[in-house]
Amino acid sequence: METTPFDPVPGGLRLALHLQPGAKRTAFAGIYGDKVKLAVQSPPVDGRANDAAIRFLAAHFGVAARDVEIVSGAASRDKRFFIRGDADVLLKKMKDVLQ
Repeated sequence: METTPFDPVPGGLRLALHLQPGAKRTAFAGIYGDKVKLAVQSPPVDGRANDAAIRFLAAHFGVAARDVEIVSGAASRDKRFFIRGDADVLLKKMKDVLQ
């Protein structure tokens, strides 16, 4: 069975990210190992990179920031997120990014 960095689950999408803080711009940057790489402009100070990632993911998936949750890895570059919403719609938006 192939492992992917994102899984549709009841109520939303689980997403494994590798965060690269301090980048020139905030954007998806492909695959990094078994995770999706997300470059964010904000530095890794006082949770600013996490906040930037949440805002970016909310805008990308078309959900409110309150629907994007860091499940694990808040103090690490490797994080797991849960995005609430229609799993099929969220999965399509994620797959579109990686093509």
